[in-house]
Amino acid sequence: MKPKPYSKMTAQELTDASKRFDEPFVADQSRPLTPQERAQWNRIKRKRGRPRVGQGFQRISVSIEKQLLKRATACARKRRIPRSKLFALALERVLTQE
Repeated sequence: MKPKPYSKMTAQELTDASKRFDEPFVADQSRPLTPQERAQWNRIKRKRGRPRVGQGFQRISVSIEKQLLKRATACARKRRIPRSKLFALALERVLTQE
């Protein structure tokens, strides 16, 4: 059964509905996390970040002619991949040919 909206409740109904908030803080009744729960909690609260590939990444500064950069950006968008991944793929291809 769907509860009645608070805006349509009488004063007595609102008092009854809000009684559960008068109880002591629920954390006082909690217990320590199990190792499985702790691992799950750590996964949940971990911030998103760059996925680790290989040994991680190193940010570098590279000079590229503007028109070539525009073409690379357009190609990356067309393939729906980040531009840095496009550069990594191109560099891998050159290095495997040597």
